[in-house]
Amino acid sequence: MGEFYNQLVVEVTSNYELFYDFLSDTLPMGFEETDKGFVIRSEDDLDVIAWGIEQFKEALQKALHSTIALEMIQSKEKNEDWIKKYQDSITPITINQFYIHPSWAMPKEGAINIAIDPALSFGTGHHPTTASCVTAIAKYIKPSSLMLDVGCGSGILGICALKLGAQVDSCDTDKTSVENAQKNAALNNVMYDSIWDGSVSSAVKQYDVVVANIVADVLELIARDLISLVKTDGFLIISGILNKYKQQVLKAYSACKVVEIIEQNEWITIILQKDN
Repeated sequence: MGEFYNQLVVEVTSNYELFYDFLSDTLPMGFEETDKGFVIRSEDDLDVIAWGIEQFKEALQKALHSTIALEMIQSKEKNEDWIKKYQDSITPITINQFYIHPSWAMPKEGAINIAIDPALSFGTGHHPTTASCVTAIAKYIKPSSLMLDVGCGSGILGICALKLGAQVDSCDTDKTSVENAQKNAALNNVMYDSIWDGSVSSAVKQYDVVVANIVADVLELIARDLISLVKTDGFLIISGILNKYKQQVLKAYSACKVVEIIEQNEWITIILQKDN
């Protein structure tokens, strides 16, 4: 590890989801989400990445016929264990009956304790979409449920369901996410029925509950696949949706009945039921 690393702070005022999706698909490294945008760190030069983000903004402005405010600040920082610094900033959180905490924190008596070792870009329960998905799982998962977690990240949603007695399959197109989810499952003494590195198209079962906390545009693209995996009368929990994209996502899932919409800040989680 060198003495310094390069840092690129990206701040956007609109279309956060689209920038997140672009970075997830193109960056060779992980990145940190912030309230205003993203932080990218690497020992390699970040000029090409900054150029690519600028080009994406220009293309997006033309496609949407609107102006997007984008600010990028590059700097060279003294190397330290910044992943550990990020991890140490994670505090325990209570959501319904669950107490979600880093592995070094003490469990809470009387709660369903879930230990999650946080890593960059993985869920710890603090983001509104993760929190609302946990709330939905607490309500719709039964001990006999078979659940699929699409885009599992840290594995937090699947672990919540496993702790409630469900059987859980998980997948993520990011290999690191799958590895992280497996480590967190072992940390909580639970085990997935199946977990794979790849898309939802590899699923071969139908489920009582399918959960997908991704981003709106991807949810629209895979709507047919997700719906096909839900049993009749089963539930589909979709999240990662900014409120302004609610109607277009609902249109993609019009074959299902809307059971509930959970709103938190600017984010929504939609619970649907397949009735035929």
